[in-house]
Amino acid sequence: MAEAAARFGYTPSALASLVRDWRAGRLALFAGPGKPGRKSAPRKNAARARVIELRRQGLSVYEISSKLATEGRPLNRTGVGQILAEEGFGRLLRHPEPEASASPATPGRDTTLPPAKVIDFAAFPGRAETRLAGLLLAVPDLVALDLPALARAAGYPGTRAIPAASWLLSLLALKLTGTRRVSHVDDLLDDPASALFAGLAVLPKKSALTSYSYRLSHDHQRKLLAALDAKMIAAGLAGAGEGIFDLDFHAVMHWGHDPILEKHYVPARSQRARSVLTFFAQDSGTHNLVYASADISKATQAREVIAFCDHWKAAAGKDPKMLVMDQKVTNQAVLGELDTRGVKFLTLRMRSPALTRYISGLTGKDYKTVTLERAGNFGQPVHPRVHEDPAVRLTAYPGTVRQLIVTGLGRDTPTVIITNDHDMTTRNLIRQYARRMTIEQRLAEIIRAFCADALSSTVNLNVDLDIMLAVLAQALLAALRARLPAYHAAAPDTIQRRFLETPGQIITTGDVITVRLERRAYSPVLRQATLPPDTTVPWWHGRRLHFEFS
Repeated sequence: MAEAAARFGYTPSALASLVRDWRAGRLALFAGPGKPGRKSAPRKNAARARVIELRRQGLSVYEISSKLATEGRPLNRTGVGQILAEEGFGRLLRHPEPEASASPATPGRDTTLPPAKVIDFAAFPGRAETRLAGLLLAVPDLVALDLPALARAAGYPGTRAIPAASWLLSLLALKLTGTRRVSHVDDLLDDPASALFAGLAVLPKKSALTSYSYRLSHDHQRKLLAALDAKMIAAGLAGAGEGIFDLDFHAVMHWGHDPILEKHYVPARSQRARSVLTFFAQDSGTHNLVYASADISKATQAREVIAFCDHWKAAAGKDPKMLVMDQKVTNQAVLGELDTRGVKFLTLRMRSPALTRYISGLTGKDYKTVTLERAGNFGQPVHPRVHEDPAVRLTAYPGTVRQLIVTGLGRDTPTVIITNDHDMTTRNLIRQYARRMTIEQRLAEIIRAFCADALSSTVNLNVDLDIMLAVLAQALLAALRARLPAYHAAAPDTIQRRFLETPGQIITTGDVITVRLERRAYSPVLRQATLPPDTTVPWWHGRRLHFEFS
């Protein structure tokens, strides 16, 4: 025993233990590699017959899981789905009318989903229950923005069965309802309000939406945003006479293994990861997004500032007055281009060793105190201290900039602000940069409400189109928010949760479609809202939309 153990590198006691296990049948020799985890699922196996029985009654995965829980043998939806997949059952159509089954093993509601097509109001039910009646609250502002004209101006293509505006509305319905992935569009197929919203009998499936998204180029999104911004300026949703914009990047992390994507810093992960770099511009006066771009490379990201200036000049007829941004948004050479173009900028300066030594050499007498008022009834003013240099030379910037070294803004180290605006007061410059921090909050709200971080290797959607839809969805909710009393500062997900997710009924009478929203805690707000009494909807063949509140 000792000789055998020494030859194979075991201790005598370890070899004795192996021999004992082999003789007892507990050790398999020369077996293939096994998979980690449990080797059996007794709870799932015990429920298999009952799961099959309930599916033959036409129950869904959710209903079967709930039924098993009431019977005292709980099994989660994943386990139920695995059993059904192993037994060869097809998917259920969440639809009130029974249709032909796609799988002989499953009677009832297991069907092939019908193809998407333009809605036929002759076949539309006179009265239909819906859990998304509130989604139709966005239709009046879509009509005011003239979405079909925006789609035509951008050159979006249609298909034989579905016009271009309905394709956009189908994707927009996912944004407005907070549907995380395009693959989750099946969750909306059973609801008549989502199809009515897009002017279709049923929404297109995920594969169709994915295929359509990749027919579109960045030029389509750019033209639509230019036309949208012109409408927003006319409606008072952008511009506001200031022409000041906050700029920032956001990296949408990729969860697969795509070597083509570059690595960018992802704040949510505090690391560099393969991601799609997106760029946003927010109107400083209204806090509404006015521009977005995606799939930006490291080689071109510094020039996105110039691309936005070109975009805004095309939409508004003039360059922005001022751009407020972080130091990583662009470089000093592009700042020089902005100055030549007559665009003011307000940004941070990267700290070099020489600048750090200069700041360390300043004394208390080199600073002056300014007072900044904060918003809100109970906001206490802050008193930062500022050291100002009127003419500072940078490495690659042609000319000089105005530099402010500010302490007392809640950071451990001084904030170094540079600008080419030599006329604005010191207090207003600091206040304007402090307002820039709201874009991070707004981006977080957009990401949360419109699922702008849902990029995955299994969900192939054109990200450039996806973030353009986020800008459009945010504009719609901003317009709806302006109609609601006391909701001028509400976040998009608050509007979604309290109003767009309101259930109700759709009643069709002649050429009038009445949407009756059920009573909720926020019904008094809707009754006081400045909604138009009737709205003629072009993609409903001229039928009128009317709201009622129970």
